[in-house]
Amino acid sequence: MRNFITVNDIGDIKEAVRKAQYVKANPFADSHLGKNKTMLLIFFNSSLRTRLSTQKAALNLGMNVIVLDVNQGAWKLETERGVIMDSDKPEHILEAIPVMGSYCDIIGVRSFAQFQSKSDDYSEKILNQFIQLSGKPVISMEAATRHPLQSFADLITIEEHKRVERPKVVLSWAPHPKALPQAVPNSFVEWMKAADYDLVITHPEGYELDPSFTEGCRIEYDQKKAFEGAHFIYGKNWSAFNDPNYGKVLSTDRSWTIDSEKMALTDNGFFMHCLPVRRNMIVTDEVIESANSLVIPEAANRVVSAQTVIKEILLGLQ
Repeated sequence: MRNFITVNDIGDIKEAVRKAQYVKANPFADSHLGKNKTMLLIFFNSSLRTRLSTQKAALNLGMNVIVLDVNQGAWKLETERGVIMDSDKPEHILEAIPVMGSYCDIIGVRSFAQFQSKSDDYSEKILNQFIQLSGKPVISMEAATRHPLQSFADLITIEEHKRVERPKVVLSWAPHPKALPQAVPNSFVEWMKAADYDLVITHPEGYELDPSFTEGCRIEYDQKKAFEGAHFIYGKNWSAFNDPNYGKVLSTDRSWTIDSEKMALTDNGFFMHCLPVRRNMIVTDEVIESANSLVIPEAANRVVSAQTVIKEILLGLQ
């Protein structure tokens, strides 16, 4: 594996889970792989789990780690080619990326959708510049359209807790006061399809995701109907994808909040969320604090997913 951007980069999905299980059981067994190697983690956006888990994963593999918050402690970066640089951005990303690449062996990049241009967001403009210009393997720590480390951790968590071979997994939209990217739901759908789970997506009309991700999926506009008999409920907000409403909040309808009444419709289902979560908007206190809430084990598995991916890239560099 050279880069880790989508589920297609991980190879056979069952084998990937097996490798993750080994990493979880033996977190320091491969610490020799990263000796005298450096991982650079670049954040264009805020982070808690991704920053801590990816840094810990690299350290477990014996790597040196450099963390750069582009918005604090670095020059502001111009990302557009051909502009006259007379604003508050003194450095161009076309020079910055090769310099960053010269300081490390692997680069992790986190850069959200900007909601200014759908074409720029969905072409993964910033992430692809790192792939093209750094000369080093690149791991997506969440981009405009996908969050593969999160989705890999979600898959690991479901495999650990599933009670049937092919569980029913429901991705449920829930309200949020701000416009959020489609990266987590897009990626979750992609990984659940690859795992061949019984996937149902439920959301209000107008919140349809990019059809290239949801092709072949069952879409249910009745949330309660979608929850019936489910084994896993994945709560998440996302903003509108379709034009002319791209990146907009169309609804904050709290009847979509995931509560105990809805969870009672499931087959003793587990609740999942990538965190951070808006309590009593996305999910009620009662549900997220219940015995069937997997949000903490799910977050802990972020170390496992990151370490599995970094390990595979390091093996390729041997």
